[in-house]
Amino acid sequence: MKKMLPILILVAVVVAIVLVKKGQPTASVEPVVWYGMMPHPYMTEVEAGAKAASADTGVAVHTVVGQEWTQDNENANIKALSTKGHKGFSIFPGDPAGANGLFAELARNGQYVVAYGAEPNIPTPATFTVATYIHQAATDAAEELVKMMGGKGNILNVLETVTDVNTKVRDDAIIAVAAKYPDVKIIQTISDMTQVSVAKEKIQSALAARGEEIDGIITTGYNPTIAAAAVLTEWHADPSHKRIRYIGIDTGATVLEAIRNGSIDATVAQNPFGHGYISATLLAKMTQGWTPRQPYQFINAGHVVITKDNLDTYGEEVKAITDAIVADIETKYLAPPK
Repeated sequence: MKKMLPILILVAVVVAIVLVKKGQPTASVEPVVWYGMMPHPYMTEVEAGAKAASADTGVAVHTVVGQEWTQDNENANIKALSTKGHKGFSIFPGDPAGANGLFAELARNGQYVVAYGAEPNIPTPATFTVATYIHQAATDAAEELVKMMGGKGNILNVLETVTDVNTKVRDDAIIAVAAKYPDVKIIQTISDMTQVSVAKEKIQSALAARGEEIDGIITTGYNPTIAAAAVLTEWHADPSHKRIRYIGIDTGATVLEAIRNGSIDATVAQNPFGHGYISATLLAKMTQGWTPRQPYQFINAGHVVITKDNLDTYGEEVKAITDAIVADIETKYLAPPK
């Protein structure tokens, strides 16, 4: 019996270790990473979409938000994450040229890249971009504003931040639309709306100086759109002020309420939830062996012009766009594992 005791102890120890391991979750690395540039309402919605895709696909997604809206900050954070064993990355390209260097490094590591929110310079090592067709959305917004103005008048063009890669694309689109109409003129452009409070001050200053000259305002970005809705609600509450036509790009409770009460006319809803949901779904499937049908594809996640007429239903329109794209993933965008 004494001779058997060491053996019995060893067996007991082995059994105990096995039982402990069975009872404990094993440490694992999420296959997919979603990366947001910095805290921002747009990023919050995209992150929510990525998390929803994780729940629906059963593939874990690790979400990370950076500290500043720069390519250098993004590079440092993503490179640190790339050594942890993640297989795919959903990334907003902070700089359309600079991001490709980061994407190429990830691709060399055998890691998948899906860009969202803005398109990197083409050619790109990214497999997909999931984004609003920025130029078309801004074009549609500008055309809608000119229509509301009756084809003539002066426009105040309000841009968000020059560090956002989409700002110049939107500005170019607005300028091109205005140039089509001989009686339409952009009389002032203001930018660098890093916060809603800053945007409000700049729009209020423009109206104080040139309010009687301005016939229409277009804002392209979350901060100036929220600010303009608040400023124009105050402006139009004064019966001595002229009616100024308005359209923005992006949504928020302030904007939707201003449309509902008639203080502003319209805004353009992008599909940030879809940006996150579609990009994370693509990556989830690629980590499971699905392969891209083409070396690179741009996926237009759509946009919807919101007016009083569709204020209560535009969400369904946006969701329908996302659902249609997701339904096509396994037939149009990815090929099944071999």
